[in-house]
Amino acid sequence: MSFSNQLKSPLLPPPHWWQGNQQGLRRLQALSGSFQSIVQTIVVGLGGIEMDRLLILGAGGFGREVLAWATDVAKECKAWEIGGFLVERRFITEDHVDGLPILGDPFEFALSERDCFVCAIGDPKTRMRIVEGMKRMGARFPNLIHPSALIGPKCRIGEGCILCPGVVVTTNVILGDFVILNVHSSVGHDAVLGDFCTLSGHCDITGGAVLGKRVFMGTHATVLPKARVGDDAVVGAGSVALRAVRSGTAVMGVPAKMIAGFD
Repeated sequence: MSFSNQLKSPLLPPPHWWQGNQQGLRRLQALSGSFQSIVQTIVVGLGGIEMDRLLILGAGGFGREVLAWATDVAKECKAWEIGGFLVERRFITEDHVDGLPILGDPFEFALSERDCFVCAIGDPKTRMRIVEGMKRMGARFPNLIHPSALIGPKCRIGEGCILCPGVVVTTNVILGDFVILNVHSSVGHDAVLGDFCTLSGHCDITGGAVLGKRVFMGTHATVLPKARVGDDAVVGAGSVALRAVRSGTAVMGVPAKMIAGFD
């Protein structure tokens, strides 16, 4: 897991957002970015320069949800203006989604200095493929953290993460790069989530649990304290992982038992 760029996010609010706002101060501790990005966001808040243009990779159900959450962020701290969607050519079936244009295939798109991206694709392997290709093109990926998300002290958050409404990240948590925490999911103290993990809505990662890379958790799935879930594993909806889940396997049930993967 790479944390060399931990806490990397150009999403920092203008000064008026955190003055006298203790919740804002706590959130600020969990966010970071380059000096240039910090200055840009503050100056944007004062009306000084052009905002970044946020483009959403993926225009499916989760992409439309991310549009709503990105709009909420923009209203609160003027982080960006939303320019539209990018979708792989083979999946393009319409010109607009929810009033915003589909601007083309991400791998054929001409990036500008203003452009930043959020990858709204739930499948971990697909998300990794698209993100890695875009990063080779020079794409920037800020964190998208909804204003209602709660982040405790001493947490480390990687690049390009999405924290949806009602998410709770308690204390001393490590989130790798491009992790998705969908609505009302929670991550307990000292837990570690590897790069490109996806938590569907209402998941519960309890204290000291460790998820490898590209783990997918179905809605309402739970990982109990200190349990370990290997790379590329799937924990099915409503399941409870009591102990170790082997890499590359799918588990289901209470307690969770292997239904697919290695023998």
